[in-house]
Order: sequence, then structure tokens, then C-alpha cells
Amino acid sequence: MKTKTSGDKTLQWLFGILLGVLGLLMLLPFVWMILSSFKTESEVAQIPPTLWPQQFTLNNFRELFENMQFGIYLRNTLIIVVFSFLGLFLNALAGFAFAKYQFKGRDGLFYLVLATMMIPGQVTMIPVYLILNMMSLTNTLVGIALPSMVGAFAIFLFRQFMSTIPDELLEATRLDGAGEFRIFLQIALPISKSILAVQGILAFIAGWNSFLWPIIIANDEKLYTLSVGLQLLKGQYAGNFALQMAGSAFMVVPIIIIFIIFQKHIIENYSISGMK
Repeated sequence: MKTKTSGDKTLQWLFGILLGVLGLLMLLPFVWMILSSFKTESEVAQIPPTLWPQQFTLNNFRELFENMQFGIYLRNTLIIVVFSFLGLFLNALAGFAFAKYQFKGRDGLFYLVLATMMIPGQVTMIPVYLILNMMSLTNTLVGIALPSMVGAFAIFLFRQFMSTIPDELLEATRLDGAGEFRIFLQIALPISKSILAVQGILAFIAGWNSFLWPIIIANDEKLYTLSVGLQLLKGQYAGNFALQMAGSAFMVVPIIIIFIIFQKHIIENYSISGMK
């Protein structure tokens, strides 16, 4: 077995230091954005810029919720996120059906679902809008959240992952008297927690960052999401950089928190995939 020489170890240390420095440089703009959200406007605009606030203030966040209706935007966004998580359950249910049940036309239907991934979302926006308009769901939160609840990509991932669940395990559960829905809830879902975590993060990001569709479907500003509210903020307060930093930080930080919470399940998913 080849042993590492002192030159190899030195090279590894140099690469590690270089990657660490580059990582800090990439984090610097994000850290500056977070800290700037607690600064006054005069401090944000001063040259040379400061990294650490001279005096912490929450006035920027207070301004967002008192004068920019960010409380309403937050409520709407959270409702859309809840619908996205409900859609996550439906995607898992569809993936389980395609993976573990034999029915006429199963493969053809699955290929048809996959074919929808080749259609850009912009192409289907007008037909979906017309359908929702006929259902009187335009200018409603249900109309905003409904089209994105189920997606072909999520169904594909769940189907591929659940195909690896042993059929013998499901048959043993059936012999114990469990129904099909109970098998899905108590066997398939717990085994698929890693892929659920991945899809949960993707569903949260998609719901949290929803921008184009809410603008199309909603005419009332009280139905706008945080992304739309941030765009309005940039237009109305283009010169108030501290307020824009606060709005941007409020949009980004929850996504990072969700990723930190679920990252261990993502790593577990990669580990399981490497073992197969």
C-alpha cells in the first residue's frame, strides 16, 4: 500500500487552505447582506463600507411588516408552502402506485407523465389559467397553489426510490392484515424518508420563491407572495438599500435553515444510493 509522502500532505493542506479561503470569499456577500439588514440606511451607504453594524436596529424589519404588508405576503407564502407539502404526499402516493402495483397501461401512463417534463412551464401557463378561470379559481390562493402541487419530476423520483423496496416486505405486511393505504403510510413512507427530505426541500423552495405564477393569477395585492413583495420593495424603495437587505435576508434565511435541518437526510440518501 502506497504511503503518503510529506509532499502529498503539504499539497493537501494547501488545497484545503485555498478551498477554505474561496469558501469564505463566497460567504462574504451573504454575511454582509445579513448584517446590513440590521444597519441604518446611512451606515449601509457609507464609504468605506462596514461589515459589522455600528448600532444594531430592527427598524428595517419593522418597516417591512408595518408599511410594506410583508405580514400578508408571509401568510400567503406559508399557505402555498403548506399546499406544496400536501402535494408532496400526493407525489409519493403516485410514485408508490407506479412502483409497486401492476395495472393495465401503467408503463404507458408513466411515460406520459415523464413526457410532461419536456414541456416548459411557460407553455402551459395560459391553458392552466383558462382552466382555473372556468373553475372560478383565479385571484385566489387555491388557484395559485393548485397547479404546482403535483409534478412529474417528484413522481419520477419517488417511483425510482420506492421500486427498491422489497416486495416480500409488503407481502408480509399484507399477510398481517394491513391495508394498502396503511402499507404506504407505515412501510413505504418511513423507508423513503431520505427522498422525502430532498423533495421537501425542493417543495419548500418552490413554494417560498413562487413569483411568476402569483403575478399572473392574482389581481389583488393581498394575494401576493414574498417574492412579489420583494420585487415591489425594489421598485418603491430603490434607494433604500438597508430595507432591501432586510427583505432579501428575510427571503433567504428560512431556506438555509430548512436545508440545515434536512441535510442529514440528504447525505443519508446519497449514502444509500452509493451502496446499491
